[in-house]
Amino acid sequence: MTELVPNNWIHLQELLFADIFSGGLNRHRSSLVYRGLSDIAYPLNTGLIRLGGNFKSLERNLLRNFRKYAGKKEYDDYTIWNWLSLAQHHGLPTRLLDWTFSPYIALHFATSNVDKYDRDGVIWCVDFEKASELLPDAFKQMLAQENAVGFSVEMMNQLCASLDDFDNLGRQCGDFILFIDPPSMDERIINQYALFSILPNPETIVNDFLDKHPELCKKVIIPASLKWEIRDKLDQANITERVLFPGLDGLSMWMKRWYSPR
Repeated sequence: MTELVPNNWIHLQELLFADIFSGGLNRHRSSLVYRGLSDIAYPLNTGLIRLGGNFKSLERNLLRNFRKYAGKKEYDDYTIWNWLSLAQHHGLPTRLLDWTFSPYIALHFATSNVDKYDRDGVIWCVDFEKASELLPDAFKQMLAQENAVGFSVEMMNQLCASLDDFDNLGRQCGDFILFIDPPSMDERIINQYALFSILPNPETIVNDFLDKHPELCKKVIIPASLKWEIRDKLDQANITERVLFPGLDGLSMWMKRWYSPR
């Protein structure tokens, strides 16, 4: 897997926006999705894996009880894919992992924790077009039919009406990774330009999958020595908690960090 280390802010832009020209579209349109981590040592673990213990056996319990207590009638017609997206969005441990289409938003999450400024961060960059080549045929056909780059919850429901169906595909076809575009449930999803990854085995760590398919991925290391400059320039560009987490909670997070001494 390729690891890239920028020398300065300008070099960082060059690395994040390298090779994004699409000849077919004649536009600068990246086929990458991004995930920023404040500590390079952090694995790409889902919330379900981070739960620990016999987490695989708890997945159904978590989702069943989330549906039971969510309570609103507006959720009556939700499929399992709507429920997974809603649960992930509100912090329930699931097998989904958060990504963004925006390298700057990934940079925000790599530099938002000032307690980690003594450690290198990292931006994981995964090519979703190359990843789609590893999908089962029915999934490839659905993307082609819809002229889409990711799967909506409606598309997922047509392909697999349950997690059991999805997991059975993994047992038949081997591991693969796909990306779900969640419904625009609120401004946070929209402003973070967010999407989720999912694999057909909840025990598979995304790092392990990517290690087997290094052609899908590159890592841009964020040196600790650059974090303050990156953070200040992101704030100047209005890439802040106040925008990414609309509301008083996001405002408070931004102000707490903004007024933290260097």
